[in-house]
Amino acid sequence: KGEYIKRYFHDYYSLHGDMTFDFKNGSYSARGERNLDWTVELVDTGLHTMTGGRVKRLRDLGVLGDNTFMMTYGDGVSDVNIANLYNFHKAHGKLATMTAVRPPARFGVLEFEGNMVRRFAEKSQFDVGWINGGYFVLEPGALDYVDDYDTYWERIPLEKLADDGQLMAYKHDSFWQCMDTLRDKTLLQGLWDSGEAPWVIKNAPTLSAPANGTANNA
Repeated sequence: KGEYIKRYFHDYYSLHGDMTFDFKNGSYSARGERNLDWTVELVDTGLHTMTGGRVKRLRDLGVLGDNTFMMTYGDGVSDVNIANLYNFHKAHGKLATMTAVRPPARFGVLEFEGNMVRRFAEKSQFDVGWINGGYFVLEPGALDYVDDYDTYWERIPLEKLADDGQLMAYKHDSFWQCMDTLRDKTLLQGLWDSGEAPWVIKNAPTLSAPANGTANNA
């Protein structure tokens, strides 16, 4: 549904400010503060392009340049500190940083004595192993591991980066939740409606990039 995203940015100031409609002349204008120093590129990478191929296409189009950049799948939310993630990446000097998270535990645990249930307990999130949280910081050289537009980023590229010692993990043990199913959507919608959504961070720190690199969202 890329058209919805394009429409949001196209109509950003009319959605977040006052408007004047002149029906006599058939014109309208938007009023409001225009203080966002953003450049947003919206690129249609193709309906059937795989995850690795999408980023490769951005590089081939010259969108990414030669800078450090950030990448996410866009199907999950988290309270990961982006500035800390970026600084961790720049400190270790490798090509790629993956945010590692612990998925929420969904099922309780049974303890038996023979066939008798002696104890039932909710499974702790910390009993679950680390997984790919879908938030990355990458150097341009990481895309050399993507062969073509049919490449899944989470398959051969990440496996080869790990084999070459070029993949580091930023361990995030706070809130993370994917939205893959209706159950996930219902959970996240409930958190949003409560006004206590953990991924909405007020007064978040500004990301300050060092002189030898900048951070971009892909």
